[in-house]
Amino acid sequence: MYEVPLRHAANVAAGWLASLGERPVGVPVEPDALRPGLAAELGDAGTDPAAVIDELAGALEPGLVATAGPRYFGFVTGGTLPAALAADWLVSAFDQNAAMCVMSPAAAVAEEIAAGWLLDLLGLPAGSAVGFVTGGQMANFSCLAAARHALLAAAGWDVAADGLRNAPELTVIAGEQAHATLIQALRLLGFGSAGLRRVPADDQGRMTAGGLRDALEQAAGPVLVCAQAGEVNTGAFDPLADIAALVRDRGQAWLHVDGAFGLWAAASPALRWLTAGADQADSWATDGHKWLNVPYDCGMAIVRDPAALTAALGLSADYLQGSGGRDSFAFTPEASRRARALPVYAALRSLGRRGVAGLVERCCALARMAARELSRSPSVEVLNDVVLNQVLLRVHGADTAAVIERVRRDGTCWLGGTSWRGEPAIRFSVSNWSTSEEDIRRSAAAIVQAIGPAIG
Repeated sequence: MYEVPLRHAANVAAGWLASLGERPVGVPVEPDALRPGLAAELGDAGTDPAAVIDELAGALEPGLVATAGPRYFGFVTGGTLPAALAADWLVSAFDQNAAMCVMSPAAAVAEEIAAGWLLDLLGLPAGSAVGFVTGGQMANFSCLAAARHALLAAAGWDVAADGLRNAPELTVIAGEQAHATLIQALRLLGFGSAGLRRVPADDQGRMTAGGLRDALEQAAGPVLVCAQAGEVNTGAFDPLADIAALVRDRGQAWLHVDGAFGLWAAASPALRWLTAGADQADSWATDGHKWLNVPYDCGMAIVRDPAALTAALGLSADYLQGSGGRDSFAFTPEASRRARALPVYAALRSLGRRGVAGLVERCCALARMAARELSRSPSVEVLNDVVLNQVLLRVHGADTAAVIERVRRDGTCWLGGTSWRGEPAIRFSVSNWSTSEEDIRRSAAAIVQAIGPAIG
């Protein structure tokens, strides 16, 4: 019953993966062009599963974006490691509900081990809680929920029982360049964005320690400080050691580090200095489908005090009787969920320590190479210090949007647009394990070629 459709799916997947190296990168068709192939009427009778797979794959293929390919440099999007992809197929085939140990001891133990490996690899305190969530958005949400609960509890308020109305004032401080998902998490938690105190950033987007000192001096009551490891445009790191010292001296405070991709620098002996002080925080958010190159979806919410995370997110009901093992619904906002830690386990096991470090270091070296190649054009200015995997560009004498559109139409690579200091700019992010030096050379040449017709 399963064998034939699975073989058809495997053949389609193998063909897709084999095409990524040379496939045009970009949005190949408009959405309207896909609807005729997908919008068949739902009839009374079913369709053979193998035929469904073949027809679905054929209808989807024209609209697939080669985000997993080696020349997709938009956003911060990793590829998928072979072991992680294969493990993700097993996740679907095994179909385990990873919410409770009693529902899947296998998923619970694999998750427990993967969590321990992550803490060790990233240099974070042993014994911290790790919740495997959907991505950076929910990782930030989960960590900040733990912070909210712990800070208000220390002030004598039970936010789980009494909510936020009439609660003690809690001041939230973040850098001027804090990521949008962190702001969204604060909104979801009831803090609102209007009351957020923003600390000025330097020319690389780093929160200034002096600005944080001033903000802390003006704050009364408990304080939640949100720092950043890897600014999304420049890759720059907030001065985490200085920030941690200020938060520690302040008291009644919680330090959260949003390290969706930048926190992985801690896995590299050559780049670990960038994360100095991160281990002194109270919580950390990161993404596996960025630099660990596991399939979507997989983020990690990490909290130093497991009791704070479980108090904020824990679920209880008479029928939810655990077995003494790891019940993951205590560490995430979800109940039923897939065993998303298995691809993490497989990725880490297949790479080892040196492999993870090599992946991160190679992407950073390729980003520096891209900056060198592109800066040879007199029209291109590299705006950031390329300390990580991000290259921020400005094209002089040309319409930035037009350059990006020409690059995307060409299909050699894919770039993202952004705004930096009020002016349009281009982001070039290297996060894929399969990207090579030749991919960088080809992409840089295509970008420079696209600039010429856009000038003037």
